[in-house]
Amino acid sequence: MSRRIHIVGRKNSGKTTLLCELVHDFTTRGLKVATVKHTHHHHELDAPGKDSHKHREAGAIAVGILSPKMTALFVPIDREQCGDSRYAGFERQFADCDIILVEGDLQTSAQRIEVWRSVSGEAPYAANDSAIFAVISDDAPPGIQCAVWRRGNVKDIADKILKSLGLQSDTAHSQPREV
Repeated sequence: MSRRIHIVGRKNSGKTTLLCELVHDFTTRGLKVATVKHTHHHHELDAPGKDSHKHREAGAIAVGILSPKMTALFVPIDREQCGDSRYAGFERQFADCDIILVEGDLQTSAQRIEVWRSVSGEAPYAANDSAIFAVISDDAPPGIQCAVWRRGNVKDIADKILKSLGLQSDTAHSQPREV
């Protein structure tokens, strides 16, 4: 079973806020958490004009940056060909982590939960996507068949996520999962 879960939702629905609250909750339980920010917009992650960008422009198929406190790897991919396998590299890099939280990516086959607010004026994605297994909201999401988890209780949301990933919340308080 994958230990990756995606937090999806419309713009300004509170995905980032919830993800950060979950990271805090999980880490206070002694879990090691990795995060990935998914975007469907194309933008250059490596700064044009920097040496690493020049290396890629010259034809390098992958470029890494090592600094005293950070490491980055830039590898071009074809989303259409790779699909969910592009997460495999993260999962290898995050092998010592108990859980990987991804912000975004409606196209993944991994578990997804949606953050939804009625002020968005739009229906939840879960109304048309039965693969979303829960909606997190303090409103009443229209037209969905999945579970609704109250947004106000982060500990309860964290417990339910751990259970969905096969990690028991009571054991997670003291023992990180063996990877």
